[in-house]
Amino acid sequence: MISPLRDILVDGRPGDVFPADDRGLLYGDGVFRTLRVDAGQPRWWDEQVAKLGRDCASLGLVAPEPGVWLTDLQHLALPPCNGILKLLVTRGSGERGYRPPPAARTRRMMVFEAIEFSPDPPTGLTLRVCVLRLGWQPRLAGVKHLNRLENVLARAEWDAPEIDEGLLLDQSGKVISGVMSNLFIWQRNRLLTPRLDRCGVAGLARDRLMQKALAAGIEVQETELDLRAVYEAEEVMLTNSVRGLRRVARLEAQCWPDSVISQRLMDYLNA
Repeated sequence: MISPLRDILVDGRPGDVFPADDRGLLYGDGVFRTLRVDAGQPRWWDEQVAKLGRDCASLGLVAPEPGVWLTDLQHLALPPCNGILKLLVTRGSGERGYRPPPAARTRRMMVFEAIEFSPDPPTGLTLRVCVLRLGWQPRLAGVKHLNRLENVLARAEWDAPEIDEGLLLDQSGKVISGVMSNLFIWQRNRLLTPRLDRCGVAGLARDRLMQKALAAGIEVQETELDLRAVYEAEEVMLTNSVRGLRRVARLEAQCWPDSVISQRLMDYLNA
């Protein structure tokens, strides 16, 4: 039964059931985006739909047209409350086996869940370094595909309520991202973020912040970062589409008690 706080459309129709032969269910063969909803309005709608289309193209999926998503959104009739909206595309149903169907018909899902967002800790977030190391797969790097098992296992590493997020490294020890977010550091008047050419998810908030910062005349670099660079940063920040930009106050024994540029960047991101 669909929760009164959750509304779901499958291929534009109310329902919460996927066929047992759907390749998204069987193989993680699909992509998704997660949008914040404020008072019934999805944030960055056009950009999110476009990003979803690019991720579909990376997997060879036929993306639903933007107008199809807009029609689904109108049918969903979001209530005037806050929440999270998820757009999901799979390769659809197929015969047993990994080989993609030659004429696959993609399946789409739209899910809205009403949520009241809790405020961030006033002093900033507390991070830990995860034990799990991300594997390299350049073919999928940057894509928000449905196989998020690495993130699931990393998030299972802690239950302590004082930890807000985990930091993920790759198999060579380079910093890639948070479990649920992208990472930025401020160092020597430059905004630095890890390269995502071997692994990791390129979130829309990450893309948007880089574009806005560049337009404001800030030097932005995608580069390799190790833990030492993070510890030595003047400020550390995380981004995702639901929570926006958030300031990090502590990573294990290292502390950043004061904001340096995060408020200014937050204003850019939300503009």
